[in-house]
Amino acid sequence: MPPGLEILHATEDVRRRVAGWRADGLSVGLVPTMGAIHDGHLALVREAAAGSDRVVASLFVNPKQFAPGEDFSAYPRDEVGDAALIASAGGDLLFAPPGETVYPEGFSTAVSVGALSEGLCGAFRPGHFEGVATVVAKLLNMVRPDAAWFGEKDFQQLQVIRRLARDLDLGVAVHGVPTVREADGLALSSRNAYLSAEEREAAPALHRALVALAERAVAPGADLARAIGEAERSILAAGFQRVDYVAVVDRETLRPADPPIGEEARALAAAWLGKARLIDNVAVPPRGP
Repeated sequence: MPPGLEILHATEDVRRRVAGWRADGLSVGLVPTMGAIHDGHLALVREAAAGSDRVVASLFVNPKQFAPGEDFSAYPRDEVGDAALIASAGGDLLFAPPGETVYPEGFSTAVSVGALSEGLCGAFRPGHFEGVATVVAKLLNMVRPDAAWFGEKDFQQLQVIRRLARDLDLGVAVHGVPTVREADGLALSSRNAYLSAEEREAAPALHRALVALAERAVAPGADLARAIGEAERSILAAGFQRVDYVAVVDRETLRPADPPIGEEARALAAAWLGKARLIDNVAVPPRGP
């Protein structure tokens, strides 16, 4: 066990620890993860540590958010290595429940977050956001934190979870943390490990296309449909095999944004590069990561 980090696997043990912290007047933050920890996750842990007295990171590869044929069985798993990284960023507790704890025999409940889940990635990954919403609702109830932190790289996921927390009156503040990027702009992702050297060189084109789209979207007299088409073509020209979508949407509703485009919009894209489905997004107009 890494120094300073406790690892627990049972819900009752986590609740006992959290209740003890609360009895001492301490606030508790949660960072849900599926493991394969990288600097993007560690940024979440550090933000949670800055915003709460104690930080719980969960580690659970959620089968319900993988469609048939996706990479559930191949998804990287390394509890020991992940725990060491989480400890280094200021985590106090790692909650790593087994599958039968999260989804016991007879589990038959699903959480669906309506319209926010239907477009963008939801159109290409049926059932994905239902799986996300279900496991996040479960983890929030298991840990019972005051707040939870999620990355903006999965922007649709972040908005789904914010709506989930509001609609169900969970009493948990949901915080978004800006995307962490490599020096060339590539958003950090566990799935970047699937990229060959050649694909890794091409991958930053996704971010470049979105930055260019965001700039064009707010230009006087912008033709948004044309700007989106140019972004798609530039992604394919860089070596991506398929573009699932490129879109400029209202950041709250995730519906297509209407011109004139202002700061309430977000540019998002998902595209395939080899075995990796990469997603990214930027604020419109672009203002940092």
